[in-house]
Amino acid sequence: MTASHSAASHSASAHPLRFVGFVGNHNASEIIPRQGPVVDRDYIETTAKAHELGGFDSVLQAFHADAPDSLQVSQHITSVTDRLGVLIAHRPGFQAPTILARQFATLDQLSRGRVAINVITGAERSELARDGNVVEDKDDRYARTSEFLDIVRAEWTSDTPFDYEGKHYRVEKAISQVKPYNPSGIPVWIAGASAAAIEVAGRHADTYAVWGETHDQVRELLARVRAAVAKAGRPQPAFSLSLRPILADTEEAAWAKADAIYEKAKALLDKTGFSRGELPNNEGARRLLAVADKGHRHDKRLWTAIASLTGAKGNSTSLVGTPDQVADALLDYYDLGVTTFLIRGFDPLPDAIAYGRELLPRVRQRVAERQRAQAVAAE
Repeated sequence: MTASHSAASHSASAHPLRFVGFVGNHNASEIIPRQGPVVDRDYIETTAKAHELGGFDSVLQAFHADAPDSLQVSQHITSVTDRLGVLIAHRPGFQAPTILARQFATLDQLSRGRVAINVITGAERSELARDGNVVEDKDDRYARTSEFLDIVRAEWTSDTPFDYEGKHYRVEKAISQVKPYNPSGIPVWIAGASAAAIEVAGRHADTYAVWGETHDQVRELLARVRAAVAKAGRPQPAFSLSLRPILADTEEAAWAKADAIYEKAKALLDKTGFSRGELPNNEGARRLLAVADKGHRHDKRLWTAIASLTGAKGNSTSLVGTPDQVADALLDYYDLGVTTFLIRGFDPLPDAIAYGRELLPRVRQRVAERQRAQAVAAE
């Protein structure tokens, strides 16, 4: 066993296997025009309950400058479920960190410890400008994010008033009566492949999230994050991979399904006059496009056609095959150190049900078998 494989295996075994789904505010995707109201209460409740019944650990609530408030929607999700966690996306820079910390801690108390925060620094100027962003330099925005998280963590943990003075934030005698529900606190997720993003991840990430890239890309990126975390003297984070699995009874049928999804997505984009436009500002999207533009099939069954079509806007790459084949492909990433899989489908509700029935049990079984074999080998 190589040193790098040993480190990856140790990282994987140090964190539990977890599955995170996605609950949108209404039924929509690259192949489905929005149906119903912008805040579709029935859809939110049904999709959340389907994820809980399907065995997902938590669900992501996304952040966009024109979208419903993710914190309030997440509160509703926790009120209609019993065990399902909520991973709430938040963009620093537009709300005081002390106030945000108390909001999250309050929901964490009400939900008995089911909250995590997905910190999105943001790269697209037009998106940020809608909320009044005043920090134009991207690296400086990551510096703002780091200060933001310094204060949020202090608000969650300090039992005495604290002061903080940075370039972007200053607080005096800050303290919160409400703390996170669990002693371990509220998990912080961070993504981003730029040097500035990885430095912030080194200082703050409990989970580092990467999009569905090739094995070589994931291996390289995780190594950079591990080095940044080691430099900061912190425990190694969990690693999350975002994918859009496409399942069918046979491999041939799965690839045909992928092709049909591509044609539907292209037709919908053509109808709206969408243009992929210039190369995106965020490093993660650039990395995806660099691979997607070389071809749409990579490794065993990584499919990047939708990333190429949309300009890699968000989670847009897939694993294509039978449930057994996709489970095995996920295990390849597990061997690299990935223990959390953030997955959603192009037909969100039916796909979530199918994942819970066909995919999650297979992956969990395979990981359990590996862990038992490792335990026997270690005796």
